[in-house]
Amino acid sequence: MMASLMSLNALAIDIMLPALGLISDDFALQAVNDRQWTITSYIYGMAIGSILYGSLADRYGRRPVLLVTIAIYTGFGILCALAWDYELLLIARFIQGLAASAMGVLANSIIRDRYDGDAMARAMSTIMMIFMIVPITAPLLGQLVLHIAPWKAIFLVLSAAGLAAFLWVIMRLPETLHPDNKTPIRARTVASAWYGVIFNRNSFGHVMASGLMMAPLFAYIASAQQIFFDIFDAGDIFVYIFALNAGAMSFASFTNSRIVMRFGARRVSQSALIFFILVSIIHFGLAEAGWINIWSFTAVLVPSMGMVGFTGANFSSIAMQPFGKTAGVASSFQNFARSGLSAMIGATIGLQFDGTVLPLATGFLVCGIGSLTLIFWAEKGKLFRRVQTGVTTDDLMQQA
Repeated sequence: MMASLMSLNALAIDIMLPALGLISDDFALQAVNDRQWTITSYIYGMAIGSILYGSLADRYGRRPVLLVTIAIYTGFGILCALAWDYELLLIARFIQGLAASAMGVLANSIIRDRYDGDAMARAMSTIMMIFMIVPITAPLLGQLVLHIAPWKAIFLVLSAAGLAAFLWVIMRLPETLHPDNKTPIRARTVASAWYGVIFNRNSFGHVMASGLMMAPLFAYIASAQQIFFDIFDAGDIFVYIFALNAGAMSFASFTNSRIVMRFGARRVSQSALIFFILVSIIHFGLAEAGWINIWSFTAVLVPSMGMVGFTGANFSSIAMQPFGKTAGVASSFQNFARSGLSAMIGATIGLQFDGTVLPLATGFLVCGIGSLTLIFWAEKGKLFRRVQTGVTTDDLMQQA
């Protein structure tokens, strides 16, 4: 269920990719990169919305907040389908993303309610493994919709998925927040939780590093349609190569769920980050020399996406480790900081598209080096250490 809720975000982003050219044509967009705002407006909504839901979930519980936000997601999907101009579409997409950001925040909070330490990293990896099925199949689903209906029907598919998630939560999700952990919404309490996140060196460093690792992914998603259609003239195989990259991330999440308890979240994620930088150096060198074609681009992109799959769940679980009773507020602020950073940098990289892959390759390399620098700072220069194994709440109850 958590994977499905988080997948609503991936579905809302990736299913649109085959339709970006049609949207640009229908609304007669002047600048070639303006089509990217169909993606980035949603991502900005996700980033800003993340700050809202932690306090609400800590006060009223996870379940009611989920139901309200899924309903908004569903309703604004319908409005997107009815949009008569591009500005209205972008506003509706922004609000849809604003509501959908609750899925990531509350999924993290629900998992934190149930798990701790490396056990949480394992649970998050399993969720990410299931979640990554959506990016693999979403562009293909979008392409299939376009074969039988106008591009606006894609938004109706999103609303149908939202309705299904709404009914599933009603029927199957119990409240995971313990009544003793409910926290009134007080400015001082929220500010104190934010202060704890910002000034916890290890947590804040991993949040920012995670944001930098997600930025190239957002940049790639926003510009993928232009790269494959305009540079490589490979629109007919675009959805398959996109699926291959998403599959690499899914496989990495699956592998991570199997090895993280043995090696630890830090060792696995830091090794993956270093490998990401090495691949990005090759990527940059090929792009700078003009030796990039669709096959060499895919050859460097697949392992890069795989390494992102190793870092995401691990960085998130490490960042959440210090927070128990304030998991909702902490997760909310962390998602806000992470998504805000990745959206801002990812959009900036994507909008630098100039008919080559050099801006993207440069973004990968700079973000990778920046992420490693932040991890080095967060860990006080001590990489590859093992902190704790972690347990689940069920394990603690059995021991008691």
